[in-house]
Amino acid sequence: MSIFIIKNQKLIPVKEVEFNLEKDIQRLTENNLETIFGLEFVASEFNLENFWIDTLAFDPETKAFVIIEYKKQQNISIMDQGQTYLNLLLDHKAEVLLEYNERKNKNLKRKDVMWDQTRVIFIAPSFTPYQKRALHPKLPFELWEVKKYEDNLIVYNQIQPLILERTGKPVPSLIGRAGKEIKINTLIL
Repeated sequence: MSIFIIKNQKLIPVKEVEFNLEKDIQRLTENNLETIFGLEFVASEFNLENFWIDTLAFDPETKAFVIIEYKKQQNISIMDQGQTYLNLLLDHKAEVLLEYNERKNKNLKRKDVMWDQTRVIFIAPSFTPYQKRALHPKLPFELWEVKKYEDNLIVYNQIQPLILERTGKPVPSLIGRAGKEIKINTLIL
């Protein structure tokens, strides 16, 4: 996507600027979770079984937790990371609730959370064609490209799944606890 600024009725291209560090993407996003995604920030670098979830958030609308992972560069493998983090979160519900309640000074109960709506958001400047093609509306993964431009402009753009209807083909599935608990609500237009 090209971005322009109007000067004297002329369109002047705005140059894209690279993020210096993955942490820069993380800090900017965490400080603006409500504005960008409507999410509550819970924790940064949340540890479960020696795996570090970049950002743990909560979606007050769906009453579900959201895992956010950041990538500065294209990574070959993100879907398996998302699957692992989903399983970890679902295997450690008590720890996740404790973290939320202590940080938010609330008393959210296990039964109040829609665990089957837990999802993973990946945020990066770009994704590979394989990652984009792996998206499916029946999987709880979202890809968001973030682009930074001169003059402190920033754009978050959600990558939509490319769906080719095929009859007789199986739908992608999750494994482990996530395969048993996650339910995907797809919007039919």
